[in-house]
Amino acid sequence: MSKTALIQINEGSYKIRGNDVSVAGLKFPLIEHFKEGKNGNYVTVDGGAQPGFPERSIRIRIEKPQDYEIVDSNFDSVKQQAAKKEARNSESDEQIMDRIGKRFKILDDMTRAAKQGDIRAMIVSGPPGVGKSYGVEQQLEKDAVFEDIGGGNRKHEVVKGAMSAIGLYAKLYKYSDPKNVVVFDDCDSVLLDDLSLNILKAALDTSKKRYISWNTDSRLLRSEGIPDRFEFKGSAIFITNIKFENVRSKKLKDHLEALESRCHYVDLTIDGEREKMLRIKQIVRDGMLDDYNMPQERKDDVIEFIDENKARLRELSLRTVLKIADLATSFPTDWRDYASTTVMKA
Repeated sequence: MSKTALIQINEGSYKIRGNDVSVAGLKFPLIEHFKEGKNGNYVTVDGGAQPGFPERSIRIRIEKPQDYEIVDSNFDSVKQQAAKKEARNSESDEQIMDRIGKRFKILDDMTRAAKQGDIRAMIVSGPPGVGKSYGVEQQLEKDAVFEDIGGGNRKHEVVKGAMSAIGLYAKLYKYSDPKNVVVFDDCDSVLLDDLSLNILKAALDTSKKRYISWNTDSRLLRSEGIPDRFEFKGSAIFITNIKFENVRSKKLKDHLEALESRCHYVDLTIDGEREKMLRIKQIVRDGMLDDYNMPQERKDDVIEFIDENKARLRELSLRTVLKIADLATSFPTDWRDYASTTVMKA
């Protein structure tokens, strides 16, 4: 579906039952920008976004273009969001698992393309514990096996946790050759730092040659033999729990938009409890518990236990499945009691 801008009215009014009512501070999906009219100036918006307003396009009276501002340039209107939600609710379990499975297949294919240097950057968005990191790392490890056999250096690294700007610069230099990949796994601190973000924007630029510079003297870089300017020819993958379109912080939103404009964006579309549970069933069906030394009946009981108690679990995720499977292996008769104590809310 197409997207539009969300605007906030700073100064403006709308005529309701013959009276001019102030709409300052209200937000509407934009339909048409500022226009000058014979009876006054106006901006056209979707009134259905606010209770009490007509569910159609309406004209908000304003004096000048500065009387409104864009607060979200990539906004799904209320009606579009409702249509998406309705479409999702009407999906069968098999349709949901098929949709999610296709997304993960795309993730596998895109990771291989990044490893080959065919794409420069990718963002992978989805909730924690659904296999985002595992899928990416599994694809990269396939090539790493041959690198290990050949005795060469690995051409990828997964970075987790916090990272400074100078650490980011050094890491990108280490993996700056073609077909090298740096994976930032829940390393969201680099998105919040202005200097780090500028380094990333240079590394992922769409120009033919991508040069990154460090313009401040650094003893650390000198000691490591890292130049103050180099060409980055590698690729980057960002794995995050952040759903970009839901971010409301203007600073973070600006940073994410700058990054998103340079990357392919893969939303795994696992947004609710039902989809998480179906993802779990999908992975278990594909052999997630095959290595566990327990009968199939008990494996089925583990999944049934998770499904029945999903609202009380501390985390509905693949990690929780493995925790309960460990308990079912160690305590074949009492594992439910142990699971109720260790992975469920009191």
